Parts: sequence; C-alpha cells; structure tokens
Amino acid sequence: MIDPKPGSLWKGMPGFRRFDNSRSRGPRQKADDRKEAPQNGLRMVCERGQATVEMALASMIMLSMFIGIIEMALALYTYNFISEAAREGARYAMVRGSSCTSLTNCGATPAQIQTYLQSLSLGGTASATNMTVSTTWLSASTTIPTTWTSCGTTECNAPGNAVQVRVTYAFPLTLPWLAKTTLNMSSTSQMVITN
Repeated sequence: MIDPKPGSLWKGMPGFRRFDNSRSRGPRQKADDRKEAPQNGLRMVCERGQATVEMALASMIMLSMFIGIIEMALALYTYNFISEAAREGARYAMVRGSSCTSLTNCGATPAQIQTYLQSLSLGGTASATNMTVSTTWLSASTTIPTTWTSCGTTECNAPGNAVQVRVTYAFPLTLPWLAKTTLNMSSTSQMVITN
C-alpha cells in the first residue's frame, strides 16, 4: 500500500532528492548559501536565455554552412556546364572547317562559335552574358611527335589542323555575411579539324 503523504514514496530511494522552488531550504542551510541562493525561478529564466543565445549563434553558423554548400554545388554545376560548352564549341568548329560544304556556318569564325555557345541552354544557373569564348586555330608541325603552333587567322581552319576553344565564366558567388565576389572559371578543349 502506498503512503498518501506527498514525497513519502521516494523517501527511501537512494540518491533521490526532492526539489521544490516554492519552499525555502530550511534550517540546515548555511547563512552563506542563503545569500547566494537565487530567488524562486530566477535561475531557470537565466538558463533559458542562455540557451536562446546559444541556439541563435549555432543557427547562424549552421545556416552559413548550409548556404555555402548550396553555392558551391551551384558553382560546380556551372563549371560542369562551362566544360561541356568548351567541348561543344570545339566540336562545332572541327566539323565546320574550310572544306565544309554541307553544314550551315561553314568556315566557322570565332564570332560564330561564341554566338553558338551563348545560344545553348544554361540550365537556369548561368547567364550567357557572363560567358566569354576565345577560339584559336593551331597548325600541325611536319615532325614527329606533332607539335601545335598558334595560327592567328582563320586561314588555318583546314583539315589536319586543330581548333582550341576556351570558355571563361564569371560566377557570381554570394555567401552570407561576406561581400559579393566573382569566381572566375574556365575550361579549354582542343580537337583536330576533320572537315
């Protein structure tokens, strides 16, 4: 049978101490302890405020990391697109050499290659205005191993020579609590002209 007095059930359990804010500690309390003891509930309010401040600081750090991870993922996605654009530009130029007859824009110029690459779908994360395309034609040496030398004009746009397309992109990097910066990324692709 349980004793109806409050607290008597726990009286015999070792290590159990009943805490009640509504009553004082009693005559066993030292005089020094009484001076330092907080008023009823005052200590609990201070601890709640501390937890709120800690939560705010931890949330700022966690949200910064989360937004930074998202920005880096977008930057990697954009770099992947820039790399693919460089390969597409080199493919476009390699089949549109000086002996091309059956395709549109045969004898492709750097302006035509840039227009073609800027017309590609950027997937919503990149802007075509931030993309710069530079095209260089390279002539092959007659010695083995083959070395490539830059040829400044489109006259080198002949089968057996190479075309090199370099795409650069200024990615706007926006991170919390930092100034807006630009992350410059570039990719180069080189292919031998076949047509």
